Amino acid sequence: ATSEHLHGFSEPDAHRVLDLDDLLEDRDLVLWCSRAAADLDQSLDVPNGPAAFLVDGQIAGLYLSKGTRPDADFLNELELDPTELPRVDVAGRVLEWVWDLVLETPEQLIRDLASAPGSSADALPRGAYSIGSHKLILGADVDIEPGTVFDTRDGPIQLGDGVCVKAGTRLAGPAAIGERSRLLGGSFESISAGPYSYLHGEVAGTVILGYTNKAHDGFLGHAYLGKWVNLGAMTTNSDLKNNYRPVRVWTPSGITDTGHNKVGCFLGDHVKTGIGMLLNTGTVVGAGANLYGSVMPPSYVEPFSWGQGDNITEYRMAEFVDTARAAMARRGVDLDESGQRFLEACWRKGRGG
Repeated sequence: ATSEHLHGFSEPDAHRVLDLDDLLEDRDLVLWCSRAAADLDQSLDVPNGPAAFLVDGQIAGLYLSKGTRPDADFLNELELDPTELPRVDVAGRVLEWVWDLVLETPEQLIRDLASAPGSSADALPRGAYSIGSHKLILGADVDIEPGTVFDTRDGPIQLGDGVCVKAGTRLAGPAAIGERSRLLGGSFESISAGPYSYLHGEVAGTVILGYTNKAHDGFLGHAYLGKWVNLGAMTTNSDLKNNYRPVRVWTPSGITDTGHNKVGCFLGDHVKTGIGMLLNTGTVVGAGANLYGSVMPPSYVEPFSWGQGDNITEYRMAEFVDTARAAMARRGVDLDESGQRFLEACWRKGRGG
């Protein structure tokens, strides 16, 4: 039910990709589409037998009794005969495009953090301030320096375990910062950042999966960043056209009008940019690309590309893997043999091999 090159996917704290034959037959199964975000504050009746879950009228999940497996065609198409299974309606939304994930994350954070575990911070260290009435939720061993401001007027804020917030940081909710991340000074608002992300400068309305390094000045707005992204100093993206018209974005099915005028860039896993890189509205940079220079790249950069401006060539596999290994080691993560095989499979897929 997924691309063949993903079958070897493996990383710390993540479940491996399963084949249908790997599914256990001695228990009931619930399969769920990763594009479907269910509201957390709801209760559902447990089906008495096989059933389909619907979100916004679309098939989002499947409940199967033990001893049965899903049909591969169903997982690929997410379509059922109307009379085949009973339906269970689930409150939530289905994300159709990657920019939906970016633009809808702030409201989703408000819903999710309303029921998030952990206690609100009643007192902050001297010299750190909080304004607003939404929750400020601190994990264990959070280090907050004097000269920081948390603004919860528009939504809650959650800091994961071991997060470090340096002086000169202003963080406005809704926001969720993953464990062991560092906010190194600057203005941050309406962001979701995964673990081990080092952030500085100005970041707004952005989703960062984690293990990302943006430790220098530069603006990042209404953007999506995969894991292991490194942005050189002063890397900046535009998230608003100067004619204020809706942003158009490259997709595998063609250039698509997003219908929104605030859309930034979309960077795949292991993307690297050099100092001073400028990215236009709606720019899509494929996984593993390494960009540098003073000339703005095209609106779509193929995966595992190397170069500047329109002079972009292939990023050789061996060099890409060596760079990935070095970057991961900086966060204390080893690229083992299975991880290398996975990255090499992604390279061959991305380069059309």
